[in-house]
Amino acid sequence: MSVAITDVLARLDEILLGKERAVRLAFCCLLARGHLLIEDIPGVGKTTLAHALAKVFGLDFRRVQFTSDLLPADVLGNAIFDTVSRQFVFHPGPIFAQMLLADEVNRATPKAQSALLEAMEEGQVTIDGTTHLLPVPFFVIATQNPQRQIGTYPLPESQLDRFLMRLELGFPGRLAEKEMLAGQDRRDLIRNLQPMISVEQLLYWQDNVRNLHVADTVRDYILDLLEKSRQMDSAGAGLSPRAGLALQRCAQAWAYAAGREMVVPEDVQAVAPNVIAHRLGTVTGLEDTGLSLTEKIIRTVPVR
Repeated sequence: MSVAITDVLARLDEILLGKERAVRLAFCCLLARGHLLIEDIPGVGKTTLAHALAKVFGLDFRRVQFTSDLLPADVLGNAIFDTVSRQFVFHPGPIFAQMLLADEVNRATPKAQSALLEAMEEGQVTIDGTTHLLPVPFFVIATQNPQRQIGTYPLPESQLDRFLMRLELGFPGRLAEKEMLAGQDRRDLIRNLQPMISVEQLLYWQDNVRNLHVADTVRDYILDLLEKSRQMDSAGAGLSPRAGLALQRCAQAWAYAAGREMVVPEDVQAVAPNVIAHRLGTVTGLEDTGLSLTEKIIRTVPVR
């Protein structure tokens, strides 16, 4: 099983050069049945990563460009009156896909952003009192521009908490960027990508991740991290129980992608910055950020 996962990761690394850790984190987020938030400047490969994941896994893919005039119905769909049957017929929106790319999600108003809340948490949407189930698997990748850029609306804490992981791609290294300049256009590479595994295989991997063994000592370590965050004045209210569940699920996915049959504390530490940093509320007037607080928590909590 680990050989096939290695092949998938290697294929993705060929598309997104010099970003092996980011690719593996995104892959693990999908294995853990979560949703991914990518925050970075335009042009560093956020959309490329989403397209490559969808192609490799053969997933039905839709993209929505979030803008200031986007309405919830533009994402969810709406009921349109059919003159023949003289009834309202529901027309599904782009969210009814196995993978949805919510591009520049923080350029839309909070009302439009909220269209994703129920879908990401429950795997369903409710329109006009009727609940519609979303496809399985259902994976949201949202890209976000830095908040200092003009025309952005910050995501509220409730929205951020729906994302299992948050990551930044950053600039590639010089050698990787030189290879990009000399190589084939990324869009052509993605266009020629063929699915490597079936949806059934992906669901099988996801089930294995959920059932991967986590010892009580590792769970105690996760609880120690949560408790430490709640004791730090600079971390606001600290991490919620949902954050602990997210940390365990991502550690299971990280261990499974590495070919192990159990989670070790190093797996928790490997994913912690991308799982809990965006969930840590910072206190106004202090210089600590979510990432620096995460590093401080990991550094001060001993491994059991």
